[in-house]
Amino acid sequence: MSPRLSPEERRERRRRAMQRSKFALPSGITLLSVFCGFSSVVMSLNAASDHPEYYFRMAALFLVLAGFFDGMDGRVARMTNTATEFGVQLDSLADVVSFGMAPAILAYRYGFFQLGFNDPQIRYVGWAASFFFIACGALRLARFNVQVGSVDSRFFVGTPIPVGAACIASVILCWPASPQTATHAYLFAGELFLVGLLMVSTIRFPSFKKKSTSPRAMTRTLAMVALLLSLLIIYRERFLVGFFAAYILSSLLMNLGWKLGWRGVAPPVDGDEATVH
Repeated sequence: MSPRLSPEERRERRRRAMQRSKFALPSGITLLSVFCGFSSVVMSLNAASDHPEYYFRMAALFLVLAGFFDGMDGRVARMTNTATEFGVQLDSLADVVSFGMAPAILAYRYGFFQLGFNDPQIRYVGWAASFFFIACGALRLARFNVQVGSVDSRFFVGTPIPVGAACIASVILCWPASPQTATHAYLFAGELFLVGLLMVSTIRFPSFKKKSTSPRAMTRTLAMVALLLSLLIIYRERFLVGFFAAYILSSLLMNLGWKLGWRGVAPPVDGDEATVH
C-alpha cells in the first residue's frame, strides 16, 4: 500500500505533471501538422473517385491547415519556454512529410496523372517535377538546420518549405479541376521546378518572426492582419494565389534593390553579427 501523500507533496506532483504536459504541447501541435499532411495524401489518393475536384480541394486545404499548425508549434514553445532539441528535430521531420511529400504527391496526382493516360510523357515530366520539388524541400530543411544562429534571423535563406507547399496548394484551391491540356500540365510542372529552385536559392525572404514591442509597430501589424483577413473573406481562394505570388515577387525585388544600393530595408547581416539581431 502506497504511503499517504501530504498536501505539499500532492501539489508538487501536480506541478511536475503540469510541467511535463507543457513540454508535450508543442510536439502535440507538430503531430497535428503531420496528421494534416498525411490526410492530404489520403485525399489525393481518394481523388480517383467520381468527384476528384472535391478531393483535390480537400487535399490542398489540409496543406493549409498543416501550415497553420507548423506556425503554431514554435510560437507555443517560445511562449511556454519549452523549446527543446527534440522538438526541433520532430518539427524538421514533420515538415518533410507535410510540406515535401504531401504536396509532391498531390501535385503529381492533380497535374499529370489523368493526362498521362493519353500521353505517358506528361507522367514522366510530372514524376520528375514532383521529385525535384520534394528533393529541394529536403535540401532546404537540411540547410536551415545547420544555419540556425549563423544567418540573420529577420530573413529566410531561400523560400521556406511551407511557403513552397502553399504555392502548390493555392493554385489547386483556385483551380481544383485537373489540367485539361498538355500546355497547362507543363506550366504546372514549371511552377514545381521554379518553387524548388527558389527553396534552394540564397535569395532572402522576410521571416516576420521578429516582433517589435513598440505601440506604433504593433498597430501597423494588427492593421495589416485585419486587411489580409478582409481580403481573404472577399477573394477567398484567389487571395492565396495573389498573396504568395506577391510575397515571392516583393522578396525578389527587395533582393534586387539591395544589389542596386537600395537600403529602405536593412540588408541581412550574417556570421557572428547575426546573433545580435
